[in-house]
Amino acid sequence: MDCLFCKIISGEIPSTKVYEDELVYAFRDINPQAPTHILVIPKAHVASANEITEENSAVVARIFEVIPKIAAAEGLSGGFRVVSNAGADACQSVHHLHFHILGGKQLSDQMA
Repeated sequence: MDCLFCKIISGEIPSTKVYEDELVYAFRDINPQAPTHILVIPKAHVASANEITEENSAVVARIFEVIPKIAAAEGLSGGFRVVSNAGADACQSVHHLHFHILGGKQLSDQMA
């Protein structure tokens, strides 16, 4: 498989890891859109939110258990945003399910 995020998980491509467990990997975005911009991904390849099923949804629950821990460790006490893009119209650039944690400043109230 030629997936950028799978290569990051395997260590083929370097990243700045901020969290890892048996199901989840989190690292700093190389093109940050906020002072804190972290990507949280499942270690198992799931292409997007469109591929979440009963069989793999536990990893999404785990990701949402981990996100507040990462945000707290990053000092995002004033709040943060979590975003996941699914498909071309949403500008999903890497086809591996991922969640952006954005924070560290007052974010715009506009989502589009």
